[in-house]
Amino acid sequence: LSIGKNNEFLQTCHAFTAYGGFASTKNNRLSFGCLQAAKGFGAPSSSSKKKKGKKNKNNTKKKTQSPPSPLMNPLLQDARRRSAAPTTGEMVERIQQESETSCIGQAVKDAKAFFADTNKGGGGGEELDPFWDLMPSLLRAKFPNAANSDMIRVAGFVRHALHPSLEPKVHTKDDPHASYRPLQDIHAYMPGLSPTRPFHDPSLVELCAKLSENIDVITKEYNSLLEHMKKTHTDRFQSVTTMNYESGWKTLVLFYNGHRIPNFPYHVCPVTTSLLEEVPLAGRIAGFNRQQPQTGIPKHTDGNNMWLTCQMGVKVPEGEKAYIRVGPETKHWKQGECLLYDTTYEHETMNEHPDQERVVLHVDFFNTISMTPLEIDVMKYIYKLREEFMKAEGVRKVGAQIL
Repeated sequence: LSIGKNNEFLQTCHAFTAYGGFASTKNNRLSFGCLQAAKGFGAPSSSSKKKKGKKNKNNTKKKTQSPPSPLMNPLLQDARRRSAAPTTGEMVERIQQESETSCIGQAVKDAKAFFADTNKGGGGGEELDPFWDLMPSLLRAKFPNAANSDMIRVAGFVRHALHPSLEPKVHTKDDPHASYRPLQDIHAYMPGLSPTRPFHDPSLVELCAKLSENIDVITKEYNSLLEHMKKTHTDRFQSVTTMNYESGWKTLVLFYNGHRIPNFPYHVCPVTTSLLEEVPLAGRIAGFNRQQPQTGIPKHTDGNNMWLTCQMGVKVPEGEKAYIRVGPETKHWKQGECLLYDTTYEHETMNEHPDQERVVLHVDFFNTISMTPLEIDVMKYIYKLREEFMKAEGVRKVGAQIL
């Protein structure tokens, strides 16, 4: 494969491969020599020779070990922290042993056994995605201090991603509106996230309060973005799906899949940008959504139970003409007020005003109400590596549903 220098996923894999991490298939390890990334990450060379120095007749000076390069692969950094001077093989072996006995490693083992049994019975020849075979070691290296008990729900997510039957989706016991939440539509699933409900109390998320406090500045920056587009003869509004386009909904995207947009004029909206970057943005969008008069988005659901959506009214039609229904509940947008909801429930929108558009600041982010900070960090890292993995395989555009 031909890849760029900045592909973190393959850089990590190459460094691990170079030190024997995936050099053999012993103990179900993956042979990953076919993926080659750019070299020169600060790792010591096994072929380097020791230089002879002058000996002191009275005292022989001990060589001091050079500090590890900041570019050194995280697998080696972790091992260096755990031992004074372990050999390269010991470092890699230790990480592999720890990862194989972790709950993430066990999830991968379970999937391998499942596929083996399925294939043996003529079930269609399913195989483990190589990406997930790498995860136990990569996660152990990235999060060396994470206790196994703190990664149980992440392991459940991995099992479901490997095969839904390994971690069946279930409704939470405290959800009276489960009938509005079709489990078959959820493709990225973490078990045990509770409570689940169509709308959440905005006071539970600090972002909602900060957005409301800054409504005047955010509105001014939105208008400045419109003026900037007019001056530069550019139209940055786009539809992220065909359904949105046909339903009169377009988005001025500030962040996509958690990333900044290349060449976007962030200097025009510094406060809005800063506020959005304070939350763990999810793999969809953050930006200004515009709904044309007398249009609406039809009923649908989204497929990730780890994300929540916040929308604050920026420009709202008079007379409570713009609303959203999530599950059995309907709420109207109001300027400077936030709605916080779960898009795994069926939802639809409508702007009934004859000539006034509706504009909201839309933010998709990881569920900080139900997920721990560690779980969010781990999931952000998995999504980042998945995106790099897909790019390395030649996928030119990575959309929201990367898992």
